[in-house]
Parts: sequence; C-alpha cells; structure tokens
Amino acid sequence: MKLFEKLGMMGVGDISIDWSLSPSNTFAIFESWGGPERLRDQKERFHYFYIDNWEPPAKLCLMERGIKFAKVLAHINAPQEMIDQCVAGQGKSSRDQSYAIDETLKQWLLENVVDSDDDSFIIPVLAAHEEEPLACNLPDKDEKQPADLQTRALRSAPAHIQEEEVAGIVKAENFFDSQHNPEGRFTNYLVNNNDGKTISDLASGIMWQRTGCDITAIRHVHAWVKKLNEQKYAGFSDWRLPTMEEALALLEPEQNPKGLFLHPCFCMGQPFIFLADERKPGGYWFIDFKQGTVFWASGTIPGGFGRVCRTL
Repeated sequence: MKLFEKLGMMGVGDISIDWSLSPSNTFAIFESWGGPERLRDQKERFHYFYIDNWEPPAKLCLMERGIKFAKVLAHINAPQEMIDQCVAGQGKSSRDQSYAIDETLKQWLLENVVDSDDDSFIIPVLAAHEEEPLACNLPDKDEKQPADLQTRALRSAPAHIQEEEVAGIVKAENFFDSQHNPEGRFTNYLVNNNDGKTISDLASGIMWQRTGCDITAIRHVHAWVKKLNEQKYAGFSDWRLPTMEEALALLEPEQNPKGLFLHPCFCMGQPFIFLADERKPGGYWFIDFKQGTVFWASGTIPGGFGRVCRTL
C-alpha cells in the first residue's frame, strides 16, 4: 500500500487496513486479551482509521493496535467538513472522544490516501517523545534554596471526586486551570535531580518522572507503575500516579514551545495523563497539559498516558 510506503513500513510483514475495527470494539479485542478473535500474540499488529475529537479541530488518525499496544502512526489531512460531519452523525459524548469513520470518509481514504501516489494528505506522527532532547535548565537540587520558598503539603491519597468539586479544588490552592481558574498562579520550584529521569518540585515536595508511558488503558497503567517500582526506577520503589492537586501544581499559565502548559523539562509525549483519582459516580480523572485543565473519561479504549511521581 502506498500509505505504508510513505510511513516507511514496507518489508515489516503483511500489513493492511482493517476497515472493520473502530474505537468501540478495540477494548474487547485488545484490552481483554482477545474477544471473539481470541488474540494471543502480543507482537501482532492491526491498523485502522479513527477520529480523535479530544480537542478541536477533530483529527483523522491512523492507529496501530495490538495487545497492550497503541500508537498513532499518522494524521490524515482530510477535508475538515467531512470529519466534522462524521462526528456529528454519531452524536457527541463527554466521556469518549474517539469516533469510528463513516462510509464517506472510507471512500475518500481509498481514493486519496490508501493507494494514491499523492502523499500530501499523510502527516506522519514521529515518536518525538522517544527522540526529544530534554534540556533541563533548572536549578541543581544541591543549590541553596530561596529563603522565601513556600512549601505546601498536597493531598497524596487517591479519592473519588465529583465534577462539582473540581472548581473548589482548583481555587483552594489557586492553581492555574484554563477552565476553572485562568488567573490562578501556584508557584512551584522545580530542581534538577541530575539523573536524566526525574525532577523535583520543592514547593509541593514531589519528585516527578520527566517522561512516561505511551497511551493505554488504566489497568495497564497500574501494571506499568508496579513494574517501575519492582525495577526501582531512578533508585526508588514508591512511585505512584499523582492526585489532582499534585498534577495541577505543575501547570504553567503559558504554553511552552512544545505546546504544553508545563515546564519544558517534561517530555511532550504525554499530553494528558491518568490521575490517581476516580470520578464519582464513574470514570477516571486526567490532566490535559495541552488544554491546561482536568477532565474525566473512560479508562479504556485506549485510555490515557502515564507519568509517575513520589513524595520526597
């Protein structure tokens, strides 16, 4: 296929588009160790198109999926009106913003992308978070701390949080949040731990992983955290997912050059991450570093990214 040639994937096995796959049926197939197809091979890969509507404008994407594996390979520059009509035809949801393509988009893809010599519609998504230089530009952990450094102990235990409680949580510590408190300012104090893996916020007393895991479901994120602790990542075995307050303490009021409301010492490969908190009555809380706010959604298909922290 010309599409996979453009992405440099020819010669890596039999690859094709599975037009029957959609976000709604991937959980049973990939997250439950095989649904009707009874998948068992962790190396097997499937490819399908879907619409990512987590932030405007909605994007048409090519996904590569497998058991415990999810990776967006490319964005497809299809007519925006066609994408928006596809989303509108399925009804908007506040929980899961991944949509199946319709027959109109399928035909457009067949004619213009899949076997076309014109590759101008294909925008490869590079593994930027794997190759990204992570310049720190932070004070050294052993440098003298500012005399006026204010420290605050933030909640570290997971909780069940209702949507109506979020605004109060944000404003209690005057966290910046683009939706709930755009004028907020929480003054953190990040320092370089000189291990190439972590930084610490001395204001909140939290050590942070600078990178993280790829997008996956919540149960796989918990397994990933467990593995980091077993391996004593960066020398420690008490890593965990952050609470809403701990994650909000990282938000900066302006986007960095990577397009995130974060200090640029953090990897751009985790644009939104799971929090330790669950939503009451259902769902999981996330922090979105691209939008500078928190939101809730399903922890499945495929869920979110992970970044761990620990108490100093």
